Amino acid sequence: MLFNSFTFALFLPVVFALYWGVARSVTARNLLLITAGCVFYGWWDWRFLLLLAATSMTDYGVAIAMDRVHEPRGRKAWLMVSLVGNLGTLGVFKYHDFFATSLADALTRVGLGFDPVLLHVVLPVGISFYTFQALSYTIDVYRGRIAPVRDLPTYLAFIAFFPQLCAGPIERASHMLPQFARQRRFDVDTAVDGLRQMLWGLFKKVVVADNCATVVDRIFSGSDHLPAPLLVLGAVLFALQIYGDFSGYSDIAIGCARLFGFELMRNFAFPYFSRDIAEFWRRWHISLSTWFRDYVYIPLGGSRGGTWMSVRNTFAIFLLSGFWHGANWTFLVWGALNAVYFLPLLLGGRNRANLGTVAPGRLLPSLGDAARIAVTFTLTCLAWVFFRAEDLGHAFRYLGRMSDGWLRGVTWHRCLAFLGEHVLLAPAMACAFLLFVVEWVQREQAHGLERLPAQRPLRWAIYLGVLAAVAFAGDHGEQQFIYFQF
Repeated sequence: MLFNSFTFALFLPVVFALYWGVARSVTARNLLLITAGCVFYGWWDWRFLLLLAATSMTDYGVAIAMDRVHEPRGRKAWLMVSLVGNLGTLGVFKYHDFFATSLADALTRVGLGFDPVLLHVVLPVGISFYTFQALSYTIDVYRGRIAPVRDLPTYLAFIAFFPQLCAGPIERASHMLPQFARQRRFDVDTAVDGLRQMLWGLFKKVVVADNCATVVDRIFSGSDHLPAPLLVLGAVLFALQIYGDFSGYSDIAIGCARLFGFELMRNFAFPYFSRDIAEFWRRWHISLSTWFRDYVYIPLGGSRGGTWMSVRNTFAIFLLSGFWHGANWTFLVWGALNAVYFLPLLLGGRNRANLGTVAPGRLLPSLGDAARIAVTFTLTCLAWVFFRAEDLGHAFRYLGRMSDGWLRGVTWHRCLAFLGEHVLLAPAMACAFLLFVVEWVQREQAHGLERLPAQRPLRWAIYLGVLAAVAFAGDHGEQQFIYFQF
């Protein structure tokens, strides 16, 4: 089920009414959330629920078994059951065919024929998200940071919580399980702010991302024949598309969770206002970045072992982050390129130079901050080309053609002709510009509509304006979210 669908517009009020109006106890509300999660997730294909149930029940049992074993080797053995089960499942569904075809290609190049066995299985929606969330639970139980949950409805509600089930944020058990274990009380102010955040998320997804996607698809599919300025435009529009799409999902998920009395972790903090790549990664997909920090980077030694270990561990988490996104060499190169961007900051001790919000309390940034934001955004757009390209060859050709023929008159004639064919591009760009203006003004807040004018007519005019944009400027084909494929 998609957040931007009419089905969800009917589903949410029904669950909300049953949750606050009928279910009273903690257990009843958790059981309702489990049922809602199953309906929400099984809407695509009910068979995916079997995999979700198997993952959930395995980790539930493993955590209890670890608690009963006090000998370190026994606890580690049970942890390995969880790691092998979760990562093995992820490997079969997401990476088996990639490794098989890559091995076959490598052997063919050296003259050894090899016919790989391919599974051609459908990738379950959100498998990378709920797998990592489940792993956070068993790893934290193993480390002794949390006690295992014996109340099954509480644990299953944590795994199957529908707002963040398919595309995060990737929550920590230590943060969410206490919220499912206690009684929730309805708070009007929290719910209203949750609705505002959902509205802003819909604007980013439906108005900005989906309209940019139409032009991005056309530019990337025809990149071998289009002039350089359009390729630059395509890279910039994809940066806007993926931000509007993914941060829009996160805003809807966080706002929706607040309707039910839950606080999810923040997943985006206006990343395109970052002044360097290190700051960008503290603000982009925060739940994944901190997951790799807590469960990979720090266990590998972090930065405690000197320069070499810091560099090694930095490349490890960026490569893993790239590989987490998909079974394609383009994602690995995207991760490696971001690691290369990060390296000078790390070696120079400047990777934590920009921890606060840019230009706090001021209308405009300084010239220096503006230049640093522009450079960081440019580097990010170049890296996004690998993320969007079909393969490495496509990415390198795209990048190679971005600097070609800027001064030729025929280039600009073709650009104007292309722009004339896409009459919706101008409104889409106007909405994207509005997105940046609003988020710049709200950059010290949690989301784009958090702090609005106190005057009620003006505040409602803003609500109606955003709703009108979603209704009239949006693409109403119920476009799937990009990160569902991960």
